[in-house]
Amino acid sequence: MVTGLGIALRPQIADDLLNNKNNLLKFIELNPEHHLNMGGYTRNLLTRLAEKYPILGHGLSLSLGSPDPLDIAFLKQLKKFIHETGMVLFSEHLSFSKCDNAHLDGLFPIPFRHEAINHVIERIKQTQDILGMQIAIENISYYTTLEPEMSEAEFISEIIQRSDCKLLLDVSNVFVNGSNHNYEPKTFIKQLPIDKIAYIHLGGFSSNENELIDSHDQPLDKKVIDLFDWIVSQIKPVPITLERDSNYPDTLSELLDEISPLQSILDKHWKK
Repeated sequence: MVTGLGIALRPQIADDLLNNKNNLLKFIELNPEHHLNMGGYTRNLLTRLAEKYPILGHGLSLSLGSPDPLDIAFLKQLKKFIHETGMVLFSEHLSFSKCDNAHLDGLFPIPFRHEAINHVIERIKQTQDILGMQIAIENISYYTTLEPEMSEAEFISEIIQRSDCKLLLDVSNVFVNGSNHNYEPKTFIKQLPIDKIAYIHLGGFSSNENELIDSHDQPLDKKVIDLFDWIVSQIKPVPITLERDSNYPDTLSELLDEISPLQSILDKHWKK
């Protein structure tokens, strides 16, 4: 399994990634929905990138919490795409993003309730059966909740244990949620099955007067890096992706300089 640092593929940096000579990056992450059924230049570029880097997939539209039936046709397309790209891991958000076949503008939290747990577990099991592989589910950032029957950590933990999937721990989301919902990030992470962590995400956030926003458009905050340092000391090596969706530096090298301190953290804990 690939470990170390990677970056999310975005059009702004695709050519730079192809020409990159810096060995800091061990893989790239992509959203399959942006590449399925693409041909021509776009598919050729992806083929060349897949020859240079291992590929990890991060889904946007499976909508594990949706009341709608799973999109079986999409899952079959996804399985073919995973095979064609040699994708080594696929992850999805623990959220819902569509209802009555209408795609919503965002990723919305699933109610922390027993009925929702059973529903999501069945959908994860079905997804894993069709894809023929374990998936990882990501803790999302959220700004409001419906009346819960349990804590978020209990909700996530039971889903992971009973569905036999892995955890994509988004460290920045934990920090953002901790600030917005008044909980201590390390305490939250300790309540999760950290032995199931297969993947880590990091991203910058912005803020308004009342809350932090998971915007993926800023450099990593020092407090998030410190939290990352702590969790890396607790687990075995896994892949780590920097998510950056906008407000890019002028060059890829500047972005790599921004994340290079993360490699020092990995060396400190994982190269003993």
